[in-house]
Amino acid sequence: MTIDLTDPPPRSGPRPRTTGLEIPHGQLDQFSPPHIRAALVAEAQALAGVFTGPSQVSAPSSLALRLHEPAGPWAAFLHPSRDEFGHIHRSGFLHLTVPVPLIEPLGQAGWIEPHPISRRPEWPDTIVMLYAPRDEAELAVARAVLRASWRQATASSTETE
Repeated sequence: MTIDLTDPPPRSGPRPRTTGLEIPHGQLDQFSPPHIRAALVAEAQALAGVFTGPSQVSAPSSLALRLHEPAGPWAAFLHPSRDEFGHIHRSGFLHLTVPVPLIEPLGQAGWIEPHPISRRPEWPDTIVMLYAPRDEAELAVARAVLRASWRQATASSTETE
């Protein structure tokens, strides 16, 4: 199933509650069931060049998505890391970088919100929270967003995984 992230399907129901503009930035409800989170982690670990471990920029309990050979632009990474393009929190939501052309459509469709740190001029405005997928349909969108973030961080224009 191909998902057009420039015109994504709307996320069903109300947006989850989050900490809003507070740091740490967290999702407070509407978490992923364990099997959905596990599938998302497996998807991330299957991407070429990705390795996982504790985050360098978030709670150690979050699973960092890092690259052996980062090649993307500055805005493709969660700073101050030079190779972490995202991380998955225990409840299933992600913080990751998203290509600029996808931010508005994903936000309007109810999938993401900006990370408060992206409001600071020394941080990229590409850092977002992708809400935790709750079912298989939402997992498909989360996988597509994850792959778009990975492509940006690897400077890849292909879907090779």
